[in-house]
Formats: sequence, C-alpha cells, structure tokens
Amino acid sequence: MAKPTVPRMKLGSQGLEVSAQGLGCMGMSANYGPAKPDDDMLALLRHAFAAGVTLLDTSDAYGPFTNELLLGKALQGGLLATGGAGVQVATKFGVKFTEAPPGWEICLVSRPRTWSTTSGSSRG
Repeated sequence: MAKPTVPRMKLGSQGLEVSAQGLGCMGMSANYGPAKPDDDMLALLRHAFAAGVTLLDTSDAYGPFTNELLLGKALQGGLLATGGAGVQVATKFGVKFTEAPPGWEICLVSRPRTWSTTSGSSRG
C-alpha cells in the first residue's frame, strides 16, 4: 500500500505550487503554552515534510523570533529530505516589540526598506 501524501495545488496566478495543506508553526514556539523542545519540533517538521507538507507558516512574532529560527535550523541543517528545496515559507511582519506592557504593538510596516530588511534576515 502506498503511503498517503498531501495533494499539491497552484497558489495564485504565478504558477507557485504548494501542498494543499500547510503547517502552522506558531504553537511550536509560542502562544499555546511554553515553547516545545526544538528536537521534538524538528522531528514534527521532518514528519510533515515526509508526508508531503511543503507550506510552512511562521512569523517573527512567534517566540518572538524563535519560530523563524527553528524553521531556519530545519532548512539550513538539511533536516528536511531535500535540504529545504521545494519548501515554501509564509511569514508575516509588522509587529513592533517594546519593553512596555504588553511587550508588543501591532503596527503597519509598509516601507520598502522594512520589507527588504525583514526578508533578508529570514534568509540567514
């Protein structure tokens, strides 16, 4: 019997193909209790990728910052079968972290300089 795999689909009009099911990674590093152990989450990422999940959702706000670092560790370390080739990472930005409670504020960060800084830092 063949192992089940997640189907693929076209996303948008530019021909990008992604897994029809993505993996939301927020709970790995934040928001649903304490952060989970990296080794356990890296094993989960490997399992999802082996099943055909290639669309990973993250944000610099998850942790903060630690979720994107976790995904970077999985991709750069070759922990996924292809070393990250064929993986699409959907990330978000626009959260400004502060020292004052609650420790963050949501703001619109729409300057091109911010886009390039954010996208550049996510590449390692």
